[in-house]
Amino acid sequence: MANSDRIEQYRDSFVSYLDSRTKFGEPQNLYQPVQYILGLGGKRMRPVLTLMTAELFGANHKMAMDAALAIEMFHNFSLVHDDIMDDAPLRRGKTTVHEKWDVNTGILSGDAMLILAYQFLENYPPEVFKKLTMLFSQTALEVCEGQQYDVDFETRDDVTIPEYLKMIEYKTSVLVAAAMKMGAIVANASDKDANAIYEFGRNLGIAFQLQDDYLDAFGDPKTFGKQVGGDIMVNKKTFLYLKSLENASKENREGLLHLYSIKPEDSTAKVETVKAIFEESGAVEETKAEIKKYTEKAFATLDQMNLPEENKQALLQFGESLMQRNV
Repeated sequence: MANSDRIEQYRDSFVSYLDSRTKFGEPQNLYQPVQYILGLGGKRMRPVLTLMTAELFGANHKMAMDAALAIEMFHNFSLVHDDIMDDAPLRRGKTTVHEKWDVNTGILSGDAMLILAYQFLENYPPEVFKKLTMLFSQTALEVCEGQQYDVDFETRDDVTIPEYLKMIEYKTSVLVAAAMKMGAIVANASDKDANAIYEFGRNLGIAFQLQDDYLDAFGDPKTFGKQVGGDIMVNKKTFLYLKSLENASKENREGLLHLYSIKPEDSTAKVETVKAIFEESGAVEETKAEIKKYTEKAFATLDQMNLPEENKQALLQFGESLMQRNV
């Protein structure tokens, strides 16, 4: 079966399990927002990774359903609270929870989701449960740390590249890594293999986020799925921006700092000027090189795994398909 068919199968199987396990009762004002955010769809990438990894390490993917559910519940909890912090009106094209209900509902329903995420892990035997919850707690805390770094960076003009990489690792990639490692834990993989798959997910997650930064500025509007230039409009200090500041001529550097201190009504000219500085400074090439570096780091971990060759190939294929967005 082709990799994409299998991933589709995991997704369908997960969504029907999600529906069956998230039928909540009273009070409706607590649980309706939970069902609403979970029902907004999305790619379900993280739970699919949990199921896929469990199967690659020799378990039936159904054994990993509750771990996948915990990951998806936590991910959506973080989105509800992030949207409150960002005062975001939309999520996946639909009204955000705090806008549809109110901020207090968003806070409380989010809290409930975090607790529900842990409850799903209670269905595993004690030894597996302990490993899963230790990883889950560590990851949840790192996601909070990543979010705080992101908030701090908004008001700092001395953010370094290593700090930025740490922020995207904690905010985005540790959850991808944990999703994969949880699949390995459920399948009773060795610690060595579980750690190797974690590193695979962590490095691929960083590469994916760096690619997102790149596509935000230079992607094809038809296929990217988000507004191209969105990060530039809101003065988001991405890898491209930080590299440009590091490399640009004095004149371009001052121009960039000025452009990132304003938010014009019509930002077309600003976006074009910033993109020209990104290219001129060599930041575009360096960003592509960084994406390649982290993708290769992810693939290098496959050699450390005690897996059949065809399973390693499946992971390689998955990584390549993830990174073959329109760069």
